[in-house]
Amino acid sequence: MTRRIKDYLLITAKGLAMGAADVVPGVSGGTIAFISGIYEELIETIHKLDFGIFKIWKQQGFKTAWNQYNLSFLLALFLGIGVSIVSFAKLIIYLLDTYPVLVWSFFFGLVVASIVYVAQQIKNWKIGEITLLVIASVLSYLITIAEPLGTTENNWFLFFAGFIAIIAMILPGISGAFVLLLLGAYSGVIGIITQLTDGLLKMDTSVLGPAFIRLVIFALGAITGLKVFSRALNWMFKHHKNLTLAALTGFMVGALNKIWPWKKVVEYRENSAGELVPFIDKSILPQHFEGDPQVLFAILFAVIGFLTIFLLEYFANRKSNKI
Repeated sequence: MTRRIKDYLLITAKGLAMGAADVVPGVSGGTIAFISGIYEELIETIHKLDFGIFKIWKQQGFKTAWNQYNLSFLLALFLGIGVSIVSFAKLIIYLLDTYPVLVWSFFFGLVVASIVYVAQQIKNWKIGEITLLVIASVLSYLITIAEPLGTTENNWFLFFAGFIAIIAMILPGISGAFVLLLLGAYSGVIGIITQLTDGLLKMDTSVLGPAFIRLVIFALGAITGLKVFSRALNWMFKHHKNLTLAALTGFMVGALNKIWPWKKVVEYRENSAGELVPFIDKSILPQHFEGDPQVLFAILFAVIGFLTIFLLEYFANRKSNKI
């Protein structure tokens, strides 16, 4: 496929949209890829990536290897994704600090709509699908109330979070940010990206260096997960699509507890800077919330989040009907 500069600029623009989606729990970068018409090429390109590229590079040259593995497409796309994630991360941190109830309400609406969207794709509900939905829901809920496996200050946990969260690149309808939320790593990863941005802007190596290293660890986990999940999930979708969708729906149902807007911190931990930060919290009713619960605005933002997903679904269906 021969592409011109303007074609790659368009791919980068689609990457910007995917990156913005991946920062927000409930919105999938995979959905944006599908709507914009690059999903199949993305999956196929990822599938083909292997160590054979070095053999072709050695025997036929770098340009042949680059073209054969469609790396110009990946470079343009991931450039847009990267720029978008870095830009939106700082905004998300600000909004979470300033308007936590409203932001979590918006996220809550997004995930509820995502549950409906994914569940609708299950064509035939049988006892197996229902059983798996219940099991996945219970398991997911137990994860949300359990003590976190680790924090993003631990490199192994950061790698694991990247490994699992990259599922968003593979599945339309499933959000990587949602997976990070379920793992308790969302705020930490967003914070790392924000630190990297601040370090670059201020040229502060004391901030830039550690943030860059931790982001590389997360990226390595994501790259590893991308290769593993792209094969496994494609096999599962081909042979057990309904069961796979039922499990994904269940995980989102159980994780709603994690995104509930009104929380009470029950345990703090000390971070690397010696500051006390929330470690374990629990969902509470709005009337028990310390501060203004903003119930009416919370409902409004949840509805907006809910409708956002169905707007994306509308465009996805239009795209699908044109194919």
